[in-house]
Amino acid sequence: MADPIRILIVDDHAVVRKGLAMVLRLEPDLEVVGEAENGRVGLEAARSLTPDIVLVDLVMPEMDGQEMALTLRKSNPLIKIMMLTGTEVDDRVLDLVAAGIEGYVLKNIEPVELVRAIHAVVHGEAYLHPDVMKKVLERMKPQQPHAVSLTHRELEVLEWMATPNTYKQIAVQLNVSEETIRSHAKSILEKLHQPNRAQAVLAAMKTKLIKLNG
Repeated sequence: MADPIRILIVDDHAVVRKGLAMVLRLEPDLEVVGEAENGRVGLEAARSLTPDIVLVDLVMPEMDGQEMALTLRKSNPLIKIMMLTGTEVDDRVLDLVAAGIEGYVLKNIEPVELVRAIHAVVHGEAYLHPDVMKKVLERMKPQQPHAVSLTHRELEVLEWMATPNTYKQIAVQLNVSEETIRSHAKSILEKLHQPNRAQAVLAAMKTKLIKLNG
């Protein structure tokens, strides 16, 4: 049996921290190893506890989530980071996307979806909640379409990559192996010159290569 995913929760609201911890502890393969009330304490906790993933509130006193995430990314690049955002998405999120932070979820996310997002990010996928993606796209300056030579199947996979589905779930939908989907995803990232799934999807939408449904 694989070791549980070690999680650190950083949020200045105790109710949010305790609520998240309670939900996540119900999962047998997840372990909440610590909590912190701001980015400064969160950084110290991350360095001492070395979790697999840190859930970070974007807006906090003393040190906000953006500063903590960017600092942690430089000092402990192996630790995955998932940002917890409210209904408003500002330019800090754009900077975090550009820095390659792996995950973004809204605080009102359903527990089952949060668990799925944590698994996706820990296993090397970037996760950008569709509602966050829409808001990020609204703030991005549109770009002129440019020629990108994607195959029909790659375009199909790219459209699925714009959904919350994991690569394993996309493979089921397309009736192929997960390894095949990962191979297509790797080719897509290379052709779009993007480092991860979230940035590839955003780049594709900015240039109207694909559209966000809903």
